[in-house]
Amino acid sequence: MPLTDNQRGALYMTASMAGFAVEDVFVKAAAASLPLGQVLLTIGFVGMLVFAAMAVSKGEALLPAAFLSRPMLVRCGFEITGRLFYGLAITLTALSTTSAILQATPLVVVAGAALVFGERVSPHRWLAVLLGFLGVLVILRPGSDFSALSLLAVVGLLGFAGRDLATRAAPSGLSNRQLGALGFAMLATAGAILLVFSGGATVPTQSGLAYLTGGTVFGVLGYHALTYAMRTGEVSAVTPFRYTRLIFAMVLAMLLFAERPDLATWVGAALVVGSGIFALTRK
Repeated sequence: MPLTDNQRGALYMTASMAGFAVEDVFVKAAAASLPLGQVLLTIGFVGMLVFAAMAVSKGEALLPAAFLSRPMLVRCGFEITGRLFYGLAITLTALSTTSAILQATPLVVVAGAALVFGERVSPHRWLAVLLGFLGVLVILRPGSDFSALSLLAVVGLLGFAGRDLATRAAPSGLSNRQLGALGFAMLATAGAILLVFSGGATVPTQSGLAYLTGGTVFGVLGYHALTYAMRTGEVSAVTPFRYTRLIFAMVLAMLLFAERPDLATWVGAALVVGSGIFALTRK
């Protein structure tokens, strides 16, 4: 039997999350021999060119006036913050921990939609938000086992949540190709900022160049699949499949970086993912 729109959307979303998880692996690997700023700048610049070419092929403007609107400028600020701090998090801390914390982003968006835009949030969803935040605290382990570097992931998720909220207020009419080009341009900007403060670029080795290529390819594919996912099927049915990213990230972290998430990380991740799915599927 042919797949329904919701099933196709779920497959696109799952493929997108797999792409982003693999991109994180390449970024972490590339940053072992190259400055992180150079890694982000390279992937962002090439990704921007890819989406800009796609926009031009459809006759779309590369620099529409809407890019200079206040919501879009705010969006760019949050995007840079998210990209910068998340990039630092995946290179300086365990990939499994960073990925688990990132899963709280949709919960922050739910809370922000209520506080910023006055959207009605049911008591069930507020409970889910609180449980999700509790899950993040379990992962962070405030106390003797607390690592300040884990806060990099928290700032990154706040940046991504702010970007998503600002997108709601953005002018209509911008295509996913234009937003993709802008998003990768902000990644390049975050890399340039980091490169200024951390020192100059270096010539990549053959393996470093391969990691950069892999990060760019999977980053572009992941974003492209995401745009298809959000345009196929019902949002409430497709969005929960964002959490498959954690599964891919955990498996890759254990296989490639010999990470062994402890019990607190597993429990916290379960709380975040479970509460997120509940919040997204309940009215």
